[in-house]
Amino acid sequence: MPEKLWYPTPIQQTTRNNVDDIEKPSKSQRKRDMTALQKIGELLVDLPGTELEKVPLEPELADAIEHARGLTEHEAKRRQLQYIGRLMRKYDAQPIQEALKKIQLKSQTGKAQFHQIERWRDKLIAEGDVQLQVFLQQHPEADHQRLRQLVRNAQQDKSGATRELFRYLREIIEPSG
Repeated sequence: MPEKLWYPTPIQQTTRNNVDDIEKPSKSQRKRDMTALQKIGELLVDLPGTELEKVPLEPELADAIEHARGLTEHEAKRRQLQYIGRLMRKYDAQPIQEALKKIQLKSQTGKAQFHQIERWRDKLIAEGDVQLQVFLQQHPEADHQRLRQLVRNAQQDKSGATRELFRYLREIIEPSG
């Protein structure tokens, strides 16, 4: 009987190559990942100090971010941001991303409340008693007399009255702030 020759089947070769592809991402994917980490680094550098304290950072990464904050020259800052991106590859970026999402959500919520307060102020000044009753139904804890007086002063364009009305509305709508 003639001897059978063995050739690797295409399935075996494909499986082997697929395993290699799974273990090692493409060069383009690695570059996209590095760019994403660098963008996160840029966000961290631009955060106010009080917000940055809320982000869990490794000491080496925190030092690099602080150094980048002090740089004014464009090219030096760009190189430092690349360095931050390289450092971030060494650490798990997931907790940092989650902290940034929380900060961003808090900021968006604050902006939405600010706009809500502005709308209430404008409605109260424009429509007076009608909107005042609606507001008092939604916020019964408000001081009725004080609110009426502030609205009346704002309608009469008294100096600083609209600002004072805004502050009082903010106290009512944002009691924790």
